[in-house]
Amino acid sequence: MTTTAVTPGSIGILGAGRVGAAVARRAVESGYEVRIATAKPAGEIALLAEIVTPGAVAVDAAGLAETDLTVIAIPLRRYRDLDPAHFAGRTVVDVMNYWAPTDGEQSDFERDARSTSEVIQDHLHGALLVKSLNHIGYHDLEADHRVPGAADRRALAVASDHEQSRALVATFIDRIGFDAVDAGPLAAGRLLQPGTDVFNGSHSASQLRGLLAEACLGARA
Repeated sequence: MTTTAVTPGSIGILGAGRVGAAVARRAVESGYEVRIATAKPAGEIALLAEIVTPGAVAVDAAGLAETDLTVIAIPLRRYRDLDPAHFAGRTVVDVMNYWAPTDGEQSDFERDARSTSEVIQDHLHGALLVKSLNHIGYHDLEADHRVPGAADRRALAVASDHEQSRALVATFIDRIGFDAVDAGPLAAGRLLQPGTDVFNGSHSASQLRGLLAEACLGARA
């Protein structure tokens, strides 16, 4: 995927759990200014951030609005707690997954045939939503990163209806050590969800493109 967007200098991460912390650490190691927030005031998570994500700065959730790119890494069941106004006009990466066996069935997603990210986009109607980083485990995020051109470099897919935001996130993925593969519109996010071939394995860029092409052909059949 061509990454022609201006490289963001600051990354905001909403969620300090295992996934959010892993993304924060990779971003710090890759030279980004990183701000991390939860539903709690910044003062209550400052020590946690210092220990778990050294180099990242704890801020109130509202402080993420000043970053160039925002990653949402909270449990999916809490997506309605997000205030759409806080994300309007901003590139937002949705790394959340629907885990019915773990979190229980949620009618928002059981009754809707669309991808989970399309449902999230409806709620965050002003955001420039991008689906990515959900199909790699937090351990792998820190273990599998490689320099550009490495023979064993892993690839991650990027889906969005917003071309510039898709390119912006692709640049971020490349900088933290992975090849970015353009999956197309946000609806293609369903090809990255739990239970899919993309989600269930580790793939090179060429392998990932092949899986996405096969899935698209199967959907049309």
